[in-house]
Amino acid sequence: MIHILVFAKSIDAEQAVFVKELIDKCAATSVRLSFFEKMYSETSKWLSIPEDIKCLPVRDFGNGIGIDFLFSLGGDGTLLEASMIIADSGIPIVGINMGRLGFLASIEKKLIAQTIDKLINGEYTLEKRALLHFTSNESQFSAFPYALNDMTLIKRDHSSMVVIHTVVNGEFLNSYWADGVILSTPTGSTGYNLSCGGPILIPTAENFIITPIAPHNLSVRPLVVPDSSILEFTIEGRGENFLCTLDSRHEVISQSTKIKVRKAPFAINLVKLPKITFMKTMRDKLQWGRDTRNYKK
Repeated sequence: MIHILVFAKSIDAEQAVFVKELIDKCAATSVRLSFFEKMYSETSKWLSIPEDIKCLPVRDFGNGIGIDFLFSLGGDGTLLEASMIIADSGIPIVGINMGRLGFLASIEKKLIAQTIDKLINGEYTLEKRALLHFTSNESQFSAFPYALNDMTLIKRDHSSMVVIHTVVNGEFLNSYWADGVILSTPTGSTGYNLSCGGPILIPTAENFIITPIAPHNLSVRPLVVPDSSILEFTIEGRGENFLCTLDSRHEVISQSTKIKVRKAPFAINLVKLPKITFMKTMRDKLQWGRDTRNYKK
């Protein structure tokens, strides 16, 4: 029997309709269903939850023994948070898009029933997504020093630009005079990196991207490096403190902080269904090809 664990940060009345569809489909196909504590409380606002659906606190997740799939109901931010729970357990994540954009959560909510059928029949593939592993000479992000999307180093508030000294594999690369720098994985290349003019990488590319944020020198451009690289960063500026982010989490750093980033020793497994490919997602989400010249009358 397949066991699905469901994670969400919030559920509204419209989304509850699709949660009900998930519950009914699992009941009809003898799929075991469990909810994380937050998901359980959010769903109970709108639905009567069957007694056989267990409520699991995040702290009791452990290594996920007995869980076959984790359903992330929400947007990309929800899936990023789910990846922190999954960590190195290897449990595949099924991203159900309850929002609008959804590069990571690429399965539309109207396909929930079909998704269950495909999981039962083994009609899916697993796509491994690389993470960043953050270390420093201090104690930032000690609880979970990994990022599926990106790490950023940025100035605080309205202070002047900062200088970020960057070293790749022991060799000095550049001192970026800018508002900040993004270090992105292929997964994160469609996020903040893209907004700052960085390139899009296919998810399986074995690379990272260094992208400056509003650089003062216009000749400075994003750089793609192998994901086997070890990258070191220090930051200086007029202010004493700066911000470092890993995905949606942030910590304060100072000029004395020495940061080292490399590829994490584990990957996140994302479930990919037939015909829902990265190329199709690019066309749909970014509206590539929506040009009348591409359509014959």
